[in-house]
Amino acid sequence: MVTASADLAIRLRRAAFNRALAEADLGAIGPILAPTAILVAGTDSAILSGRKAQLAAWKCEFATAERTVYTRTPDTIQVSTVAPVALEQGRWQGVAAAGALPLASGIYTAKWRKSGVDWVIEAEIYLTLA
Repeated sequence: MVTASADLAIRLRRAAFNRALAEADLGAIGPILAPTAILVAGTDSAILSGRKAQLAAWKCEFATAERTVYTRTPDTIQVSTVAPVALEQGRWQGVAAAGALPLASGIYTAKWRKSGVDWVIEAEIYLTLA
């Protein structure tokens, strides 16, 4: 079934994105983001528009002495039956790289688009709840 394979493919891409964040691997993050990807931050609603802007922000984050490691955990993925797009919804948290206690957490929504053989993130919006 196309929907089941798309769901699995998106979950695998999300796992790769989480791994890249944990390992501070900009080279692995880039291909998962669409060139025009948009991120709306959870606390201040700052907008990062475009892959280059997001990679620059991650580069700065990775360079900080006490960086935060962010993880997104999908709860649901709804795949469109009329277009090569999908919506992922789930929970996120940021944990100090040196510790185990969450510094911030909340919920998120991500829009994915199939681009060639891979799924890429077109947009993400975060809400900070704790």
